[in-house]
Amino acid sequence: MLIHLMQHGACLSEQLDPNQPLSPVGREIVEKTARAAAVLGLRFELIVASPKLRSRQTAEIMARATGYPVSRIQVTEAAKAMAPARETIDFIKEYQGLESVLVTGHLPSLTKVAAALLTGGTEPAVHIENAGLTQLDLPEKGNATLNWHLTPAQLTLIAG
Repeated sequence: MLIHLMQHGACLSEQLDPNQPLSPVGREIVEKTARAAAVLGLRFELIVASPKLRSRQTAEIMARATGYPVSRIQVTEAAKAMAPARETIDFIKEYQGLESVLVTGHLPSLTKVAAALLTGGTEPAVHIENAGLTQLDLPEKGNATLNWHLTPAQLTLIAG
């Protein structure tokens, strides 16, 4: 199973909007990441988002760009910022058999999920940025392999 981890795009401060939607710049960068995902030929059989607005908006942009039905995005507490890595991984593993999954979530949980999948530990294994994209290959048993990790700047270049 290919697991794609993506931190939501930059958002407005809580003082400006308590719901903290994507900022205009954050939306623009997520749209570039989504275009890059399309250029790379990424297709997802499942897109997962946290209940937070910025995560759902990020998931929707990625879904539209890659041909995934927005109405099928799975919103779950397992993708929240403070969700234990095991909870997120267990949620993903409920969909074992799918080839490609995207999780749009938050820090610190995404770095903890990556660490747990890659090393079985808790120390961050990759630095995840807003609107960056990481692909892990998770076998049925054993640790995942890091296929690639792209920063927003690299994804912008791919998007053209």
